[in-house]
Amino acid sequence: MDVKRKIAFFVPDKVQVLDLCGPVQVFYEANCYGAQYELVYFSLGRDTIGAAGLPFPALQPFHKTILREDDIIFIPGADMSYLRSKTLKGEQRFFNWLAKNYQAGVNICTVCTGAFILAATGLLDGKQCTTHWKRIAELKNSYPGLRIVDNILFTKENRLYTSAGVTAGVDLALSIVEEHYGPLFTNKVCRELLVYHRRNGGQTQQNVYLDHRNHLHAAIHAVQDWLIENLDKKRTIAELASLANMSARNLARVFKKVTGLTINQYTRALRLEKLRTIKPGAHLKNDALAGQIGYKSARQLRRIQNEKPAKG
Repeated sequence: MDVKRKIAFFVPDKVQVLDLCGPVQVFYEANCYGAQYELVYFSLGRDTIGAAGLPFPALQPFHKTILREDDIIFIPGADMSYLRSKTLKGEQRFFNWLAKNYQAGVNICTVCTGAFILAATGLLDGKQCTTHWKRIAELKNSYPGLRIVDNILFTKENRLYTSAGVTAGVDLALSIVEEHYGPLFTNKVCRELLVYHRRNGGQTQQNVYLDHRNHLHAAIHAVQDWLIENLDKKRTIAELASLANMSARNLARVFKKVTGLTINQYTRALRLEKLRTIKPGAHLKNDALAGQIGYKSARQLRRIQNEKPAKG
């Protein structure tokens, strides 16, 4: 069984609610599919009011939140009036607590202007980071020791993650789920949330489980899911058409239209990805490897490896 990781969400004064709730929903949905995340919430120990007026009761004080190595702290953005205030700048005890947890192996993530809070601890000094495009200049002026990157969704350096803001926090949370559970699992979470998993320049840009899914055609999603989960099984176009509740001819047309690939091209891409995933740790003969991805022989396996990939 997976070790349960604790995801601890800080709720600051004047919190931007979507910065908080977006990542929360990602990890919640991941748990619905079998992930092992324990979601906890903490504050400075007093009642707070969100930037849009939503009240939050006094949550567990930060100093009573016990975290272990590999747990994660999420710091959402807040209204700039609070981030510039003497109230925040006076929270040295909280900044020390964040630094102590980081030194103990806890990961720290920020969403949007949450980067200002993390920067105040000194942990971001000399490290790559980002924030909302509207606040890039102010972050640079306030903390000149940072290596700030603009026009990027999120960054990661030495267990410190920063994201560009609002929905980029969802992308960051999805990338963490993918680190823990892989792209196929993350694809299920993306579909549940009706979002397309985006990545930054530092990550692999292509992944067949997530690519070609940026559409809302439920029947085609059902066919794609079946193909992903049943690569070792034979299937006919008629059987897939029945699954999609449409004719074989219409399925072929619609599949190519919404995914950019034919069904055969998509299936081949899935087989190559699965082969890439299982081969490094597999102690199997080529015929056995071929069988796991739906081929009869190693000869077929070698042929698919030598073919040029299809372009959608």
